Amino acid sequence: MAKSSADDEELRRACEAALESTKQKIVMSIRVAKSRGIWGKTGKLGRSHTAKPRVIAISTKAKGQRTKAFLHVLKYSTGGVLEPAKLYKLKHLSKVEVVTNDPSGCTFMLGFDNLRSQSVAPPQWTMRNVDDRNRVLLWILNICKDVLGRLPKVVGIDVVEMALWAKENTPTFTKQHTNLQDGPVSAAVEEREMKVTVERELVSQAEEEDMEALLGTYVMGIGEAEAFSERLKREVQALEAANVHAILENEPLIDEVLQGLEAATSCVEDMDEWLGIFNLKLRHMREDIESIESRNNKLEMQSVNNKALIEELDKLLERLRIPSEYAASLTGGSFDEARMLQNIEACEWLTNALRGLEAPNLDPSYANMRAVKEKRAELDKLKTTFVRRASEFLRNYFTSLVDFMISDKSYFSQRGQLKRPDHADLRYKCRTYARLLQHLKSLDKNCLGSLRKAYCTSLNLLLRREAREFANELRASTKASRNPTVWLEGSVGSNQNVNSADTSTVSDAYAKMLTIFIPLLVDESSFFAHFMCFEVPALVPPGGLANGNKSAHDEDDANYDDLGIMDIDENDNKAGKNTGELEALNESLHDLLDGIQEDFYAVVDWAYKIDPLRCISMHGITERYISGQKADAAGFVRILLDDLESRISTQFSRFVDEACHQIERNERNVRQLGVLSYIPRFATLATRMEQYIQGQSRDLVDQAYAKFVTTMFLTLDKIAKADLKYEDIMLLENYAAFQNSLYDLANMVPTLAKFYHEASESYEQACTRHINVIIFYQFERLFQFVRRIEDLMYTIPPEEIPFQLGLSKMDLRKVVKSSLSGVDKSISAMYKKLQKNLTSEELLPSLWDKCKKEFLDKYESFAQLVAKIYPSESVPSVSEMRDLLASM
Repeated sequence: MAKSSADDEELRRACEAALESTKQKIVMSIRVAKSRGIWGKTGKLGRSHTAKPRVIAISTKAKGQRTKAFLHVLKYSTGGVLEPAKLYKLKHLSKVEVVTNDPSGCTFMLGFDNLRSQSVAPPQWTMRNVDDRNRVLLWILNICKDVLGRLPKVVGIDVVEMALWAKENTPTFTKQHTNLQDGPVSAAVEEREMKVTVERELVSQAEEEDMEALLGTYVMGIGEAEAFSERLKREVQALEAANVHAILENEPLIDEVLQGLEAATSCVEDMDEWLGIFNLKLRHMREDIESIESRNNKLEMQSVNNKALIEELDKLLERLRIPSEYAASLTGGSFDEARMLQNIEACEWLTNALRGLEAPNLDPSYANMRAVKEKRAELDKLKTTFVRRASEFLRNYFTSLVDFMISDKSYFSQRGQLKRPDHADLRYKCRTYARLLQHLKSLDKNCLGSLRKAYCTSLNLLLRREAREFANELRASTKASRNPTVWLEGSVGSNQNVNSADTSTVSDAYAKMLTIFIPLLVDESSFFAHFMCFEVPALVPPGGLANGNKSAHDEDDANYDDLGIMDIDENDNKAGKNTGELEALNESLHDLLDGIQEDFYAVVDWAYKIDPLRCISMHGITERYISGQKADAAGFVRILLDDLESRISTQFSRFVDEACHQIERNERNVRQLGVLSYIPRFATLATRMEQYIQGQSRDLVDQAYAKFVTTMFLTLDKIAKADLKYEDIMLLENYAAFQNSLYDLANMVPTLAKFYHEASESYEQACTRHINVIIFYQFERLFQFVRRIEDLMYTIPPEEIPFQLGLSKMDLRKVVKSSLSGVDKSISAMYKKLQKNLTSEELLPSLWDKCKKEFLDKYESFAQLVAKIYPSESVPSVSEMRDLLASM
């Protein structure tokens, strides 16, 4: 017999390596072929499914006092290495069936009771021979018996035959029994001395001895089987005859039994008839009971439904019920302050009631009920009545509040007393109805339009009256002498001290007007926006300042009432801006504040008449307030400030135009000499303008500087051109005076520095032209001779010049003699002529130095030409001429 794969040590080691991670002990491993089949309908091998090589390994694992047994199916990977494919627990093995369709008897199936789908065809296992099949089955059965204490169902093979085969194929092995407490009995058999390994016989030793004793009663061999069979037949026949004889001997007893059976049959038939009758009555009773139960169930269900319906209707009725106290408040209640809490509660109830009758708060099936429709109509009527009454009351209330304040003169500024507007009491009284306005908005948003209009109309009268009285008293109480408007008029003497009066009270008055009213208007805008339920963000954040200036609230802080959005509606936390709401709010703010700008304009015009230069200070003050206004909803205040800035700029531009016109009128005068009057007066004007600059009014002043200086320079040019003989003298004296008067300011003001440099260039050009005229007047023949030589040098060589007509050596001697024979007298005459036409004596030293330097430069050029063209001729040297000029 071929060696079985169960004896293959390499196969066992491969299985142990594949199952190393499970820490299980391999008991047996053997190669098999796997195919598919169905219980009781197995086909022939290889007909529908190809057999696949597999390895079956049986393993055990001790866990405490118990031992678990497993059946592993391993397959070959692509590299020929064994890897686990299936795992079965032997405790679930319920059936072992040897396939009868396989003539060799080497194919069997294993049935497990825990498979998810019993309809799936179980695998068929085919061994190489019957011995391998018996080995595997014996191992499985012995493991089940020792470990599990039971045997699975065996089909297709005789257990006795299996036991006999096991006894024949285990002639030499020794059993080493271990303690049952340590686990199942395992056979330790030397693999080299045995052909098959089993753990225990299928037939116990006692059973085997009983079978041998039974067979021993018959002393015959295997060859006497026919005699043994005949003997058994004879004994069976004798036993049957004895049984028949015993039956015949007991005939009376049988008769009695038969009679008893007949009586019993009669009783049974009677009982059957009674049972039929009882069954019929019971069936009728059961039908009656079912009918009663059905009716009872319907009644019980109807009762439950009726109870639920009553509860639902009670809830609906409670929702539709109008409390009498709320109805009274909504239809005829008073709006006095003491009753406002009841009115607010009634509004809240009405709002919730209307919301409760709308989807999704109300079931759609209720929407078409007549009671719901009637109740909704009744609530709408209540809403309309209450909104009409509340709107009419609030319109009258706003008017009465403002009328009361206007009729009391103590609210406004009076002669000798400036009074800051105080709206704390007004806002307190209005806030009493802030919650009412919010409920009116939720009930009927359209009603707010008329209320906003009424509030704006009433409060506009109060604000305009306060601004008018305050502005009038502000102007009356401000003491400031009026400055003349003739700033740069040429008829006014330059030494006359004008514009020296202090007019700071004028700009202070304007600043006070803004300080008092701009925060007030911003606060009123903020209060109005939230009091009238506009969905806009807070205009002035809590603790913030309306104009970015701390001084805005320094005065009378106790009376300052900063009402933010949370003061009116703590639940309003909208962060987004509603464009439509902002437009409506700005329209309402225009109605609320329109007309108040006239009083601001009056203060600006009054300040301009007293001191036009104060427009600079007012412009800076206005700019500072504009930079502090960033809230969109305070749009009217920003427009007011922009208009004020524009009006101030217009007034200042008017002043600048008038001053420029005064400068231009100097042109019409009769011939003028010396420094024009507007040059030093402009320095005085610029100095004062610099003192008035605040904030961002620098651009305004720089534009005025540009217009002033441009006009001054153009007028100066026109006056100078009126007498060409004295043109350069007029220019250099006035440009010098411009530089002297603006030297300090030009170092601080970039715009004036630019014009300072422009005047410096013009001064240098005028000086050069005037000095050249004086030099040529005294030394015209000498320098004309030099000019003729320079002109010829462009066309002919220098050595040919002495041979030209009028340029001979003799001509040179005549020119030198006539021009330089009395050069000291000529230079003195040149100084006298320079001194004669100047009206500004302080300019003479610098001009005379420029004149000597210019003459020396020209004479040096003359000496160089003589040395180059007339080398044999001699003229006074440059050093001699320098010494002579230095002594003059």
